[in-house]
Amino acid sequence: MPILNTMLSAKPQLLLLLGDNIYADTSDIDVMRAKYKQLGAKQEFIALRSACPILATWDDHDYGLNDGGADFPLRDKAQEAFLDFWDEPTDSPRRRQAGVYDAKIFGPEGKRLQVIMLDTRYFRSPLKKGPRRVGGPYTADDDPQKTMLGDAQWKWLEKQLRMPAEIRVIGSSIQFVPSAAGQEAWANLPRERQRLIDLIRETRAGGVVILSGDRHWSEVSVTEEQTAYPLLDITSSSLNQIHPRGTPTENQFRSINTTYHKANFGVLSIDWDSSDPTINFEIRDTDNQPQIQGSYRLSKLQPK
Repeated sequence: MPILNTMLSAKPQLLLLLGDNIYADTSDIDVMRAKYKQLGAKQEFIALRSACPILATWDDHDYGLNDGGADFPLRDKAQEAFLDFWDEPTDSPRRRQAGVYDAKIFGPEGKRLQVIMLDTRYFRSPLKKGPRRVGGPYTADDDPQKTMLGDAQWKWLEKQLRMPAEIRVIGSSIQFVPSAAGQEAWANLPRERQRLIDLIRETRAGGVVILSGDRHWSEVSVTEEQTAYPLLDITSSSLNQIHPRGTPTENQFRSINTTYHKANFGVLSIDWDSSDPTINFEIRDTDNQPQIQGSYRLSKLQPK
């Protein structure tokens, strides 16, 4: 995984891992733990892990089941393996709750960065299938009984969004803003997607930026449909699993025409020095060169 050395050379202050951190795809938890052990033994991973704090969530492959949700029978054992690998303290709330969601706030008042890592697997209802499209077999489902986050996580998320912070990064293992084109995405459960948009508006939580992965390419999406301000979703993936198809799915919300399909990682940097802080983002390749980049003034990400 040479890209881990590139990421180390970028001198990160914080690393967010959005899922598919290993490819377990197993009902044998011993196999899952062995794959975590294999990752943990890699020298480049050891070096990166020692360089900065890491916040991690999971996606389907480290959850244990491709496209898996709440119906995965070993989700509790998978959660235990996940928390053990990431050295979660024995007294951590994550050891007592269902799901691996977590949040942290960094920095002093006036320069507070809140990081919210969602769990889009543990509670997620089964997805509806339709005719297969480029991205896969899934189609939008308006069933009001279906959920992405589950009641407990939704209540927790509202509490987090009401906490004081200047900038809020929401980590979602699957894309939030992009339109559904058969792939796994929030758009498959449009009521849940709208619920998060409404929650950001109702809590008047400013400075929200969504970071996502999963797609095996990188792109930037923005929506202003019923939002409090432009809602930005920066997708960075993957570190070393290049998609054999290489064709991006249809996405009406893609705000930068460029998509990048080779190994990459995302860099989010904040310039706090001006009266109107700037959020800069880049998708970088294995040579640490930007392939997609942009920026937003914090003033543009405030409730209207």
